[in-house]
Amino acid sequence: MPGFFVIFLLVVLACLGLCLYALRYLAEGRRLTYLRIALTVVELGGVGLLYYLVRTHQTEGWAGMVTLPIILLLVGQLITLGFVVLGVVGHVLWRKMQHTPYDPARRRVLKNAALYPAAGFLLSSYGAFIERKHTVRRDYTIPIANLPPEADGMVIAQISDVHLGTYFSVADFEKLLAEAAQGGADLLAVTGDLFDDERQNEAAAEVLVAYAQEWHDGIWYCIGNHEYYRGARSLVDRMAGEGRIHVVLNGAEQVAGRGNLYIAGVDYPFARGDAFDPQKKAYFAAAMAAVPADTVTVLLAHHPDFIDEAAAHGSVPLTLTGHTHGSQFGIFGQPLFPVFKYTRGMVHIGENYGYVHSGNGSWFPLRIGCPPEIAYFRLERTAE
Repeated sequence: MPGFFVIFLLVVLACLGLCLYALRYLAEGRRLTYLRIALTVVELGGVGLLYYLVRTHQTEGWAGMVTLPIILLLVGQLITLGFVVLGVVGHVLWRKMQHTPYDPARRRVLKNAALYPAAGFLLSSYGAFIERKHTVRRDYTIPIANLPPEADGMVIAQISDVHLGTYFSVADFEKLLAEAAQGGADLLAVTGDLFDDERQNEAAAEVLVAYAQEWHDGIWYCIGNHEYYRGARSLVDRMAGEGRIHVVLNGAEQVAGRGNLYIAGVDYPFARGDAFDPQKKAYFAAAMAAVPADTVTVLLAHHPDFIDEAAAHGSVPLTLTGHTHGSQFGIFGQPLFPVFKYTRGMVHIGENYGYVHSGNGSWFPLRIGCPPEIAYFRLERTAE
């Protein structure tokens, strides 16, 4: 998260500098000075407040209401910067191709500067109010050489990072589950960061349990970091005790009626620096300790770095993860901010597959080029 904010701050400062310069074409004198001061205060104050809200994991109530306009402002400026750069570069290249001499009186790119922020804010508004609320379906086939015949053709649906709160209500969650239930899957995997609002967690848990019967092989759940931030670990433990939801937390269970197919799950590794890798390995080892030899295991993990652990093990052909939200900004299907080793989509390592879900909620309430998704994985037995 700090690395992302350093990048974001640098981009914001670049946008601010560009906007302060461009204001000279829209105002002059004292009006120009006041506009520049106001923009600087709003910009830097917004960044500071946003950083505070993110660091303190606040998305509820007033924090959520304040976050959206800040995001629209900052992202709108980021997009504006992109448009201006493209406009200037395109103008220069066109002038060179036409062999047109430079005329300082015809700086149309900056004289029409108001068009750029207008386009930027329109695109950011699209990301906040349209794309963020439009869920797409993604289908994958996973070939597995030693898949038990009973699991051949089995379909696993995955949702992740719902982030209940200001931008994702319990009603939205129920709508998502209903959509996933109609997708033809046998099992639903939830890979963490569902419970993120103490006011809505209990109601969401009731909805999740009520939908358990919609999948032949049930709902399987691993925990994310935000369940800890919101004190929802006890709620997850209670669901596990009731037995309606399969909570796999540094453990594994055999899928009834599917031969030697197991679902394993790991806890979220909070360790940082040199301690992160040992903790990750310990969690994975604990999860796999209950899995017999000569079996097939699907791993559920919130953090995508577990993809490497699973691939190295040899009997975990599919790992489903989340956490990154796919960076929530993409271009041509690729994450715009690949701050994780694996940030979005399918990872293929040898005969093993790992998937990083783009998320369903938007703790950062805006998506462009990275819509929320329901991913479906069809397990297919292949000749050894």
